[in-house]
Amino acid sequence: MTNSDDILSKAIKHNLWTWTAQRKAEVLPVERAEGVYFWDTNGKRYLDFNSMVMCVNIGHGNSHVKEAMIQQIRELVFAGPHMATKPRALLGEKLASITPPGLTRFLYTLGGSDANENAVKVARDYTGRFKILTRYRSYHGATMGAMALTGDYRRLHWEPETMPGVVHFLDPYAYRSPFFPDGSAVDPAVFSQAYLDHLEEIITFEGPETIAAVLIETVTGTNGILIPPAGYLKGVRALCDKHKILLVTDEVMCGFGRTGKWFAFQHWDVVPDIITMAKGLTSGYAPLGAVAMKDEIAAIYDDRQFVGGMTYNGHPVSLAAALANIEVIEQEGLLENSTRRGETLRTLLAELKANHPCVGDVRSIGLFGAAELVRDRATKDPLSPGAKPLSPVMKRVKSYIQEHGVFMYNTFHTLLFIPPLIISDAQLREGFEVIDAALCIADQEIQAGLE
Repeated sequence: MTNSDDILSKAIKHNLWTWTAQRKAEVLPVERAEGVYFWDTNGKRYLDFNSMVMCVNIGHGNSHVKEAMIQQIRELVFAGPHMATKPRALLGEKLASITPPGLTRFLYTLGGSDANENAVKVARDYTGRFKILTRYRSYHGATMGAMALTGDYRRLHWEPETMPGVVHFLDPYAYRSPFFPDGSAVDPAVFSQAYLDHLEEIITFEGPETIAAVLIETVTGTNGILIPPAGYLKGVRALCDKHKILLVTDEVMCGFGRTGKWFAFQHWDVVPDIITMAKGLTSGYAPLGAVAMKDEIAAIYDDRQFVGGMTYNGHPVSLAAALANIEVIEQEGLLENSTRRGETLRTLLAELKANHPCVGDVRSIGLFGAAELVRDRATKDPLSPGAKPLSPVMKRVKSYIQEHGVFMYNTFHTLLFIPPLIISDAQLREGFEVIDAALCIADQEIQAGLE
């Protein structure tokens, strides 16, 4: 039997690890997972505060989804993307029951990146326009088109080879607003309007007749869980309507119960023209993405070809996993649990901020939260600068958390709290005890000037 060291050494020898220099790769050998926990090959248990890669919404090892996948493998392992199958029929029907009325046509993809790229194709086809507006703090995927849509530092490595025609605009980010130094003290209506005016100015200068779509993460994910202020999303919808621009919401990370609703845009009573989804669509049990579009948009392909598609689009096993995953969310009341546990998360985050000077800001919606760490609350100087290696103190915080059995993701100076939707209050508090101790390290080192 291959032991833990063999697994790790062979995996490192033969694999290229993403988002890291290979000599510095931090590889965690995982053996099994159940509920909100997983175990490494040495038997160490981790509380999964990141749903692996922000995707295991229903938790690990759900028997209903596993059995659905096994049954589908027994019946039909694969069919081509041009073929109709039972799970393709049933999943389309199910998705149409949870998306807004009128968004009943779905294009299946392999994941979130190509869902966003296909949304761009559809938007450009439908409008006959070329430009796509996205936000600077967005992340929309790692393929070349999705990387262009991404606004953060991750796109810079590949420029200028990425997809042309993308224009970025500013996010309504209250904690670090260039318009309002103390954004949290500004009237939300005034705050939102300033960012809507900024967006409309960009639309005017770019020429609305050249813009196919505004594409946004409804709630910005890895760049800090940035929740749109009151009135903002409706304002974006109104601007799109005014200028005949499509609104595309990227729900890859914030969809399928993550915020307490099927889709995050439902919190603000807005209906997009196109929705992209992945991750929580199958809870990571199988790779799958999807593009939902309004019926009138899909109708343009009634008599013309949709130019696109890949071998594994509509893979029967992935579709069966998605259908069973949605059934679990419904049957186990996970939207409601996300909302209830989200209140606990909000309280625990507030306590972190009250108890630790290194916590500059906290924010959350449902089970989608963040704690932004700073060296100084007055200056908001981040604990670890962006687009650079982690600062020594941030490395120690991150190491302490993982060494003490909590798995979570951080983007430089921001800790993200994205646990499975099945988590209990007790399990949330279990994780926060470790994080509380880790932040004491940061407080002490900042005070001593050692950071």
